[in-house]
Amino acid sequence: MRRLLATGEQYFPLLLDSIRSSRRSIHLESYLYEDDAIGRQVTEQLAQAADRGVRVRVIVDGFGSGEHARRLARELGAHGAQVRIYRPERWWRMQRRLFRRLHRKIAVIDQALAFVGGVNIIAEPDDEPGPRLDFAVSCEGPIVSAIGLSADRLWWTLSLSRLGEPKVPFPRRAGVRNPQRLPGGVRAALLLRDNLLHRRTIERAYTQALGSARRDVLIANAYFIPGRRFRAALIDAARRGVRVRLLLQGKLEHVVQFYAQHALYGQLLAGGVQIFLYTRSQLHAKAAVIDEDWATIGSSNLDPYSLLMAREANVLVRDTTFAAQLRDRLEQAIASESTAFGPEDLSRRSWPTRVFDWIAFGITRAAIAIIARDRNY
Repeated sequence: MRRLLATGEQYFPLLLDSIRSSRRSIHLESYLYEDDAIGRQVTEQLAQAADRGVRVRVIVDGFGSGEHARRLARELGAHGAQVRIYRPERWWRMQRRLFRRLHRKIAVIDQALAFVGGVNIIAEPDDEPGPRLDFAVSCEGPIVSAIGLSADRLWWTLSLSRLGEPKVPFPRRAGVRNPQRLPGGVRAALLLRDNLLHRRTIERAYTQALGSARRDVLIANAYFIPGRRFRAALIDAARRGVRVRLLLQGKLEHVVQFYAQHALYGQLLAGGVQIFLYTRSQLHAKAAVIDEDWATIGSSNLDPYSLLMAREANVLVRDTTFAAQLRDRLEQAIASESTAFGPEDLSRRSWPTRVFDWIAFGITRAAIAIIARDRNY
C-alpha cells in the first residue's frame, strides 16, 4: 500500500491513528516540532504509547525546534520515551558543522508502516485561506526496511556521544538500495542526502530523470535555488521539446531565499522553462513528476541548504497511478491557486528590486562557498 497525502490535514489524522494503534515501536523525526495544537496532539499520543510499553524514539533538529526541543525531551522522557536533539544550538561557537541540520521528516511505526515527506509537526497557518501545499507518502512493504534502517543508523550516530547510557549496537539490517516492489506492483526507493555516503543522491536522481525526460516535467518546490548542473538539465530538457514547469513560492516567507530565486528566473524563462507562483497559501512542497511514471516526494528543497548541507529523505516512486495522482494535484494548484510568471513580469520588476535579487543570490553563493565549501554552485 502506498498513499499520497496532500497537506497536513490529510497527514496528521493518519499519523495520529498510527501512533495510537502502535504496539512495539515508534520512530519520529522532524525539523520543526512546534508547541501548538498539532504538536500537543502528537506529543500526547507519543506519551500514551510510551506508557503502554511501546518503544518511542524522537529526533528533532536543535535549530528548527529551538527551546521546545528541550521541553519535549523532558516531557516525553518522563513517560519513558527517548528524545535526541540533532545538533543543539551553540551559535556562539560558530562551527561550520552546526549549519548541517536534520531536515528530513520520517515516521516509522512497528517497522511495518512508514511516512516520508515534507510535513513538519506544525499546525496550519491561521492567517491563510487554506493549508500549506505540502505532501507526504505512507509506505508499506520492503521500502519500510530501508526507512527503518536509516532511522536506526541515525539514532546510533546520535547515541555515540551519550556517555553513561547503554551502548546501542550498530544497525546491520539489510537495507533497500534499488527500487522495491510494494503490494500492488509499485516500485519505490528511499533517497537520502547526508555528508558521507549520499552527498548528491537526491540531486543525481533528479538530473538523471531530467536527462531522460521525453514529454513533461513538473516540479513543485518551496525554496528553489538549484546549482548550475541542475539548471542546465532543466534548460536542456526544455530545448529538447519537453514541457518543463516549475511551481514555486509566491508568498514572501524567508527574504534571502525568496529574492535569490528570482535572480534565476531570467535564465530559466529564456531557456523555455515555465514558472508559476503559488499564491493561495504557503508552498512547502518538495515534489516532482516526470513523464508518466516517475515521481518523488520528500523533504529536500532544490536549494543549497537541502542539496549541500542538510540531512534529507525523499521517496522515489515509479508507478503511473501514483504519478497521475500527484500530477493531478499539482495541475490543480497551477490552474486555480497560482499565477504564471513570464518575461513581462520579470521586466516589470523595478531596478532596485532586481538589484536586491542579485544581492540575495550573491549572499547565498558566498555562504555556500564558505559553509559548504562548494564554489561550483
